[in-house]
Amino acid sequence: MAQLIDRFGREVTYLRMSVTDRCDFRCVYCMSEHMTFLPRAQVLTLEELAFIGETFVELGVKKIRLTGGEPLVRHNVEQLFDHLGALTELNELTFTTNGSHLSQYAERLKKAGVKRINISLDSLKPTLFKELTRIGELSQVLAGIEKAREVGFQRIKLNAVILSGRNDNEVLDLLRFALERGIDISYIEEMPLGAITEHSRSEAFCSSQALRDRISQEFELLPTSENTGGPSKYWRIPGYDSRVGFISPHSENFCSTCNRVRLTVEGRLLLCLGNEHSIDLRSVIRSHPGDKEKLIEAIMQGMSIKPERHYFELDNDPQILRFMNTTGG
Repeated sequence: MAQLIDRFGREVTYLRMSVTDRCDFRCVYCMSEHMTFLPRAQVLTLEELAFIGETFVELGVKKIRLTGGEPLVRHNVEQLFDHLGALTELNELTFTTNGSHLSQYAERLKKAGVKRINISLDSLKPTLFKELTRIGELSQVLAGIEKAREVGFQRIKLNAVILSGRNDNEVLDLLRFALERGIDISYIEEMPLGAITEHSRSEAFCSSQALRDRISQEFELLPTSENTGGPSKYWRIPGYDSRVGFISPHSENFCSTCNRVRLTVEGRLLLCLGNEHSIDLRSVIRSHPGDKEKLIEAIMQGMSIKPERHYFELDNDPQILRFMNTTGG
């Protein structure tokens, strides 16, 4: 079977699949407070998602991450985890969650074959956590984290989007929280997706280097060559098992090593997070049900339009109007 190689020689081995645009939080950097979600007819069925995921694995994809919105709010989503987890040629099945439903689902997902999970956690202060998520309860997420640790995933990672003047004074507290529990953490520069009015992205921007400088005042950070297949650049702190990652779409562009594509829940194959280049896979599989060759043809077409890089700008209106919940986090 042909490999997925774009016109810049980059091999695509990682697929991020959004299983829903819905979420039980309304994080200020991810979506509007009052969202209009997709009607059911526009959303890929679980069977369609499984068919597309299986085809990508046949084309050489080794890692699939299920995302949202919040994946665990989708009814019967466990069936998709089961299907993908049973694919012998898939090296790793992972997912990203806000943690609100982990207490209920962690054990079930571990049995389905999930090896690593990412949990969004931007604050350890209940009041600020609710302010940033607009709805979320910190205690619920912390309970989910502890359940995930108890179940015993290979790795657990916290994802923290850091905003200047909001939660940047918690960088060290979040790090200590991760170190004490032997879990990983990645600090993320805010992605300029979707038009927001809640804050100024340019004023809230925190660079990865600024965060490393702050952490280095208390801990020794040693760069590593470790790679989990995603955009994080990892560092280690002597004496701890945790990895400290930085995702830097603005300050340290990682496009030259991009090995990823995204599938939105409405079936758009996005070739770049920061561009609108896409292929409509939903129309292909609904016009040609069960025809894997037609689907492969469309996916291969996508490799020919995958752009070289994104050009995120903080000071201007967003070039990409879709929010992260519709993109797939």
